[in-house]
Amino acid sequence: MGVLDSKVALVTGASKGIGAGIAKGLAAAGASVVVNHASSKHGADRVVSEIAERGGKAFAMQGDVSKSDDVKQLFAER
Repeated sequence: MGVLDSKVALVTGASKGIGAGIAKGLAAAGASVVVNHASSKHGADRVVSEIAERGGKAFAMQGDVSKSDDVKQLFAER
């Protein structure tokens, strides 16, 4: 049982670099992870696949967090 079981984490900029590392770490701790990306669907899908290969739960969601309408949409979709 992970420390973050039954929790959901939204990680912005998670399609590469530090954000991807954070998303993978949160998934390893048991969280279901929303892998947010502004424009790199390919990168986000790769991170989701890596998490799933390790038994974690994740899905990719596009949204530019510098735009309020995109942020509203991120939280409206479940």
